[in-house]
Amino acid sequence: MHRTTLHLSLFFASSVGALLLLPLADASFAAQREELAVAEQPGYVPTPDEELLPAEYRPQPVYFRTNEPPGTIVVHTEERFLYLVQGNGQAIRYGVGVGREGFQWQGLLKISRKQEWPDWRPPPEMIERQPYLPRFMAGGPGNPLGARALYLGDTVYRIHGTNQPRTIGHAVSSGCFRLVNRDVIDLFDRVPVGTKVVVRQAPQL
Repeated sequence: MHRTTLHLSLFFASSVGALLLLPLADASFAAQREELAVAEQPGYVPTPDEELLPAEYRPQPVYFRTNEPPGTIVVHTEERFLYLVQGNGQAIRYGVGVGREGFQWQGLLKISRKQEWPDWRPPPEMIERQPYLPRFMAGGPGNPLGARALYLGDTVYRIHGTNQPRTIGHAVSSGCFRLVNRDVIDLFDRVPVGTKVVVRQAPQL
């Protein structure tokens, strides 16, 4: 299920588990090591320049040592990277935004549903923190869930797009993992419902 959305030369062939909620260490851009205080911005549509990530966070083939089978998604929260395992010691690495302090977790789930241009219904706790937010927003370019959503098990967590590209590489969400829209579209097209998703605090040694 290859797609040409990634303008890369990929040099390789390409049980919902129990969710274990554990607090994780705070981290951010490797160079900056800082958090962003970011409120959701429903309706904001980023420019192409804003969606151009630093080279470190653009999708790229990397060496990745793991015992997980090809097709598995592995998220390293502390690193701010999502890996799509390809086998033969290789993976496609994407930069992501992760949960802020108090909203991070680790565990094992599976993708239970996929949605293009998902609608957004902020949960009550988000409304309490940001009472100006709409109670419902239809899918579209200005939607905070972005172009695609991959729902994780029967939890409230998702891998989804974003209309705030500057949050990639930072800990800002309520526990979901966000990618810029073109990257989440690429990932969406590569993985089916049922894909195993492993969320870890730190790389496997």
